[in-house]
This record gives sequence, structure tokens and C-alpha cells, in this order.
Amino acid sequence: MRIGELAARTGVSVRSLRYYEEQGLLTSVRSASGQRHYTEDDVERVGFIQRMYTAGLSSRTIAEVLPCVDAPSEEHSDAALERMAQERDRLSEHITELIRARDALDNLVAIARAHRETLRTPAAR
Repeated sequence: MRIGELAARTGVSVRSLRYYEEQGLLTSVRSASGQRHYTEDDVERVGFIQRMYTAGLSSRTIAEVLPCVDAPSEEHSDAALERMAQERDRLSEHITELIRARDALDNLVAIARAHRETLRTPAAR
């Protein structure tokens, strides 16, 4: 199938599919005229890549996990699990940082509201 059909079947833009190829996440066979052609298996692969992106993984991390899909083995599985655990830890730390930032912002909002109350004219009180 050509790139447009793969895009339509997966709901992923042609531009994204080209990016996946640039990153080594997806491969195609080129016709004599240079058109990309994909297999039925690529539909599933694009879905897998999309799930990995949805989980917050970068294209580099996805490339590190793909050997588990391409050449299943205990070694590749262990490496993929370890890499995903590292990414989960990274995301958890980021969530912690975001919560701290939200709490600091909540404090600033409370201070600003209290200050706003002092600005009211006596007639409005």
C-alpha cells in the first residue's frame, strides 16, 4: 500500500509517517518511481508507535524498544522493560515537579486575590 493509504488506515498524517521513517521507526520499499510502499504489518507497527508516543516516549526511546518487537527475545524484552521503567520514573518525577509548580501557583493566586480585596473602594465593601 502507498503512504496515503497507510495514513488513512492508521489515522496518522503522511508527514508523521515520513518522520517515522526518518527516525528509523518505520521502513518502506521504494518503487522505481520513488513511491513508498508498505505492508499490512506496517498498519500494526504504526499503531504500536502511536501507543508509544501516547505514553510519552520520544522517538529515540521508541527506537530503543523496537528490537523487542522486531526480534523478540528475553534479552530484548528485558531491555525494553527496563527502558520503559526508566521512562515511567522520568514521567513520575515530571509529574511531581508539575504538582509543585501548581501548588506554588495556587499560593500566588491566593496572595493576588487577597491583595485584590484590599483594592476595593470603601463603597464597594
